[in-house]
Amino acid sequence: MREAENATPQGTACEVFRAFLKLGLTSFGGPIAHLGYFRDELVIRRKWIDEAGYADLVALCQFLPGPASSQVGFALGLLRGGPLGALAAWAAFTLPSALLLVLFAFGASAFDGPVGGGLIHGLKVVAVAVVAQAVWGMARSLAPDRERASIALAAALIVIFVAGSIGQVAAILIGGIAGLWLCRAAPSSAVGHLTFRVSKRVGAMSLVLFGLLLLLLPFVAGITQGVALFDSFYRAGSLVFGGGHVVLPLLQAEVVTSGAVNNDAFLSGYGVAQAVPGPLFTFAAYLGAVMGQGPNGLVGATIALFAIFLPGFLLLVGALPFWDAFRSRPVAQVAMRGANAAVVGILGAALYNPVWTSAIVTPYDFALGLTGFILLTVWKAPPWIIVVLMASGGVVLGLL
Repeated sequence: MREAENATPQGTACEVFRAFLKLGLTSFGGPIAHLGYFRDELVIRRKWIDEAGYADLVALCQFLPGPASSQVGFALGLLRGGPLGALAAWAAFTLPSALLLVLFAFGASAFDGPVGGGLIHGLKVVAVAVVAQAVWGMARSLAPDRERASIALAAALIVIFVAGSIGQVAAILIGGIAGLWLCRAAPSSAVGHLTFRVSKRVGAMSLVLFGLLLLLLPFVAGITQGVALFDSFYRAGSLVFGGGHVVLPLLQAEVVTSGAVNNDAFLSGYGVAQAVPGPLFTFAAYLGAVMGQGPNGLVGATIALFAIFLPGFLLLVGALPFWDAFRSRPVAQVAMRGANAAVVGILGAALYNPVWTSAIVTPYDFALGLTGFILLTVWKAPPWIIVVLMASGGVVLGLL
């Protein structure tokens, strides 16, 4: 691991905000695709962190409950710009999609018809090209030999046959254990440290606050509707691993079963949430806005959005002070080589389901996705150009 040159942030909150605003406006396709966008922009182009450090962060955030891609972004903002950088990364990456979903809550009929449907489908095809590029690039650096390629394959099979967060966590755990056995002969990398500027005291306080809120909020939820809303979304954010689509059943149980949001509104919002840039957890803002009883609208959206992200970030801040010491140990390095290879397998499985299966329906979709992949990998086209081309192509296909 490349050693940090000093203990101060290497950038500013403004720099972090600008970088993540670009990502927040162009990162379509869900959490797996976001990891590809982050890698392309922040690892390859801006070089904020090296490939191995990035893979370590991805593995850590896959272990923790919460929105994995947003947690990775939060950690990268913290690494680059300190606490203000972390907040800037979250705000810039999250607010564009949250605002779009709140606007959709007030004008859902605008996306009806072949043009709107084609646009949404084209944006799904973007995810195919981006995830395929991420899998290809990470496989070349993190699974370059037979042993690690085999671990990646095993991880892919695990998440295919064991759906949901259990399969993801099991794949990483088994990958780490397999690394102890298979990856000892792999060249050892220089390990320094990544300075997150989070003390162990702050980390411990974050973990305590996470637990107190999770345990106490249900007992005070009856005070006001606002507290009850905060409790529902905080609990959903606390109990999901990997983020993204995994949170949807929990949200449906919280808001549809209780009658706060009707099922048709829930499903239509879910469809649009898959097509807007940024984290899928911003679906909470839409749900907060369409609640049948107050607080709803902008107030409800704000409460729901803050509540669903908070537990994941508290857990991340709690884990970061201890993560660096853990991964600097020789045994941990070997285990992490296996775990990183498992991350490649998880991304590979996700490339098929849900990314490929939800986007590539016809041969024309395949041609569109292949075009995007070639433009990204061979022509090195910027992601925003791919978004524009794929969205336009989706509209054309929708009109045919």
